[in-house]
Amino acid sequence: RMMDSQNLVRLLHKAGYFDMKESGGPLDAEAIARLFTRDGQYLCARWGRPIAPVIFGLADDSLAVFRDAMKAVTVHARHSLAETDPEMGANMMSFFVRDWDELAELPDLDRLTGQTGLADRLKDRDADQYRLFRFDPDGAIRACMNFVNMGGKLAEAHPARLAEALAVNSMLTFAH
Repeated sequence: RMMDSQNLVRLLHKAGYFDMKESGGPLDAEAIARLFTRDGQYLCARWGRPIAPVIFGLADDSLAVFRDAMKAVTVHARHSLAETDPEMGANMMSFFVRDWDELAELPDLDRLTGQTGLADRLKDRDADQYRLFRFDPDGAIRACMNFVNMGGKLAEAHPARLAEALAVNSMLTFAH
């Protein structure tokens, strides 16, 4: 479920988060609202349904590390995991590749993501990962797609740390 920007501003004000402005003065409601909106739309959302994850591109012996990290994060967030989403099958899809060119070989990637040329854009930006969210009509997260390039900067990443970061960043739209 989403919190409207005015309630978020009140919550931040009560928590004392109004001393972050570079000038040293307090942030007003409009300044804080700009931090959490784009084109008038609220950017922060959380999952509105149990998470049904699936992972592509990892060796079988690595899957347990990622599965355990996802389970730990959802337990900590008091959210639930499911084997399947009744509407979509899986609603959190993570794709691991050694090079972004591998991503371009996925059938119907443009249809799945709604973005043409995604692999080329990620390659041009030298990105190591990319996350895409889909939302229910009420604004809750409906699905998350993670794309992770293990051939670049993340090649030497510790699997448990990477798994935990992936799980945490997939829980909330502003968790990056």
